[in-house]
Amino acid sequence: MSRKVGTGVFSPRQLLTSLPDALRKLHPRHQLRNPVMFVVWAGSVLVTAFAAVEPSVFTVLIAVWLWFTVLFANLAEAVAEGRGKAQAESLRRTKKETVARRLTADGSEEEVPGAELRVGDLVVVEAGGVIPGDGDVVEGIATVDESAITGESAPAIRESGGDRSAVTGGTTVLSDRIVVKITTRPGESFVDRMIALVEGASRQKTPNEIALTILLSTLTIIFLLAVVALQPMAAYSGSEQSVVVLTALLVCLIPTTIGALLSAIGIAGMDRLVQRNVLATSGRAVEAAGDVSTLLLDKTGTITFGNRKATELIPVGESTVDELAAVARLSSLADGTPEGRSIVELTGSAEPTEAERLAEFVPFTAQTRMSGLNLGDREIRKGAAGAVRAWVRERGGEMPDKTERIVEEVSQQGGTPLVVAECVNGRKAVVRGVIRLSDVVKPGMRERFEELRSMGIRTVMITGDNPLTAKAIAADAGVDDYLAEAKPEDKMALIHREQEGGRLVAMTGDGTNDAPALAASDVGVAMNTGTSAAKEAGNMVDLDSDPTKLIEIVGIGKQLLITRGALTTFSVANDLAKYFAILPAMFLAIYPQLGGLNIMGLATPASAILSAVIFNALVIVALIPLALRGVRYRPSSAAALLRRNLLIYGVGGVLTPFAGIWLIDQLVRLIPGIG
Repeated sequence: MSRKVGTGVFSPRQLLTSLPDALRKLHPRHQLRNPVMFVVWAGSVLVTAFAAVEPSVFTVLIAVWLWFTVLFANLAEAVAEGRGKAQAESLRRTKKETVARRLTADGSEEEVPGAELRVGDLVVVEAGGVIPGDGDVVEGIATVDESAITGESAPAIRESGGDRSAVTGGTTVLSDRIVVKITTRPGESFVDRMIALVEGASRQKTPNEIALTILLSTLTIIFLLAVVALQPMAAYSGSEQSVVVLTALLVCLIPTTIGALLSAIGIAGMDRLVQRNVLATSGRAVEAAGDVSTLLLDKTGTITFGNRKATELIPVGESTVDELAAVARLSSLADGTPEGRSIVELTGSAEPTEAERLAEFVPFTAQTRMSGLNLGDREIRKGAAGAVRAWVRERGGEMPDKTERIVEEVSQQGGTPLVVAECVNGRKAVVRGVIRLSDVVKPGMRERFEELRSMGIRTVMITGDNPLTAKAIAADAGVDDYLAEAKPEDKMALIHREQEGGRLVAMTGDGTNDAPALAASDVGVAMNTGTSAAKEAGNMVDLDSDPTKLIEIVGIGKQLLITRGALTTFSVANDLAKYFAILPAMFLAIYPQLGGLNIMGLATPASAILSAVIFNALVIVALIPLALRGVRYRPSSAAALLRRNLLIYGVGGVLTPFAGIWLIDQLVRLIPGIG
């Protein structure tokens, strides 16, 4: 069970501990970043000046509550940032200064401080040693304790030659010996970047956040002009209003609620991801996750368990099982992938001879889709049926019809067939048989894809398997579509096709060959166990390396957008109630008919204005828990979400201030000079 890095649910104690940071944010330089709250800050300064020159109970109380409004807005942001700082402190404790055993050019070792390591250095780490920096395992296999980073108590296996080669500085090797190639400079490690991100130092406003800030600034300017225009009208009517009253009116009418909570909502969205052990390198990625309409899911490890193992050897032609086993073993001796090792285990784990060690290894590539070795006058290959068929034909041979039938049967049953062929002394190549690799769809995947479908999200399974295997597994899992025999360029082409239709695309990946597609996706989630290239290319890293978490990430992104929309709706709606509280009170002396609009029965113009200002400040504090926790998200259509938002937060935003202002007025009217 993995530990959640976040601080958990909101508690009132967080308000108290974040108060010093909120007070520091009263500096005008900080307030300038938020145009709406800067107007409130400027109004507070102005009213404070009037309270100092011509003190009265009403003026002093208005000044105090205007400052509280600014302070509460700062408090919302400080609480959100405080969670990040707590996480950062936890991460700092995981950093350890280490002495690295660096390999020199002649193969000897030298001990150097971890801070002196550079990109490309090779270091040796043995059981009990701490990995000195982020890198990739280039030699060996070992179990690694990553609990300091992921919270997972079970050790992880890191090995060379696959997609589980990345290691993180500060983690501990528990067994065996590995050689690590350093991929980051000191101070730029994964933990360093995590610290900067969870503290909020690297957080930039997202496009949607910038657009909403511009909208709020525009509304503020409109209300400012409207309030300024009221004074000539009031003077003409013989009831000129004081600057204090006009300032109070402006603060209550501009969207202070959402202006105060906007930054906290964005920070809290990233915090919710960190609580699920996902590191987002930008708030934009979190937002994009909420708008995703296409999910590209790698089959292996995401939809299926991913531990494909050789489970059966099926000979063809005149070959026997023993002959096929011997050739299959040779084809996999130098294959460092889990599949290759499982073939060696199935065929007999005898140590390679000296001659076999000197054989020429032919590595697997996405283009050839084959691997094998050349041993003296023997050429041996294993791989996809189409690729091996072409190789056999180049060497004068033909693939037997029985082989084609076996390949089709294995594929239809959801397995992966690997055809094994051999060419000796340049004679006709001979197909020896088929290796069955078996994989299993994870339980509950069909239900999760149904849930995504109800959210309007299309799922596409990506696999390097042949179309028949891909079709069988896609049908079993319940995905909407699949891409078989996918090469890196095929993934890129699919992403671009989806994006051309205006859709946002998300995908997961862990290998170097996934890096281009991760970079091209709007949301690219790299696995922590994957290669450094994949982690650099993505804009999120899943510390638990659970590819199905992409579904949770989409839900968190949608929750962020819904929370921002809901609180914006509430903020704009509750201005209506404050309008009914303040405007009739301002002009009641001249136009007694406005008394009909005093539906709350507020005591006096002074109590009405003060009550509205107090409510305007207190509602910010009341909504901080909701901004940090987020509005609960239920999978549904956009139209249903809009109706729910308008019903709960639109109507609620209108009714709540009427009740709140009335209650506050019952207390305020008791103050001498107000009631």
